[in-house]
Amino acid sequence: MKKVLVVAPHMDDEVLGMGATIAKHVAAGDEVHVCIIAHRVYDHKYDEETNREELESTKKAKDILGYQHLEFLNLPDERLDGCVQDILIPLEKYYNELNPDILYVNFYGDNNQDHRAVFSAVRILIRSANTYKVPRVLMYEVPSSTDQSPPIPDAIFVPNFYVDVSGVWQKKIEAFHCYQRERRVSPHPRSDKALDALVIRRGVEGGFERAEGFMLLRDEWK
Repeated sequence: MKKVLVVAPHMDDEVLGMGATIAKHVAAGDEVHVCIIAHRVYDHKYDEETNREELESTKKAKDILGYQHLEFLNLPDERLDGCVQDILIPLEKYYNELNPDILYVNFYGDNNQDHRAVFSAVRILIRSANTYKVPRVLMYEVPSSTDQSPPIPDAIFVPNFYVDVSGVWQKKIEAFHCYQRERRVSPHPRSDKALDALVIRRGVEGGFERAEGFMLLRDEWK
């Protein structure tokens, strides 16, 4: 059994980025922890009732994917880039209490300021000189964020690690249906058709029927 930590900037990023891989970890008997960094705002305004509904959506998605632990840091959406330390301090506390075997975080070049701020905090968290060093670190891609970045070197996601999700990819789609506010119609990257096309594409790259792609940052074996 491995302890897995998934760091997600917003509610829905955990499903969009690696929902099928989460389901596969669960099926393998791993202990999965998902840490959501920010609450939700729409039209740049925070509404408590809307945010509460999104929280319930996340919990429903959790039940579909089957993972065990869900943590909300409840930091301000659209404001995470103001001070990385505001992310680092509570996340570091959670990380040091958990001591995960595997850590997943969003791609550093995402076309979203909150996503980039979360990665900036995590890159400090995973320094080899820290008290605890997680053995394996991977970045996941988030449809409508990773793929919408301009074609500049720092914003190009190049997977070098593939997870065969052929038997569990339907759970990703089902879990994302919990986030009705975030769903879009084709050809938007957050449509069912586009999400399926992406796992097929990554499967072709990795030699599977369907796969989720990652960028491996660290992999240590003792």
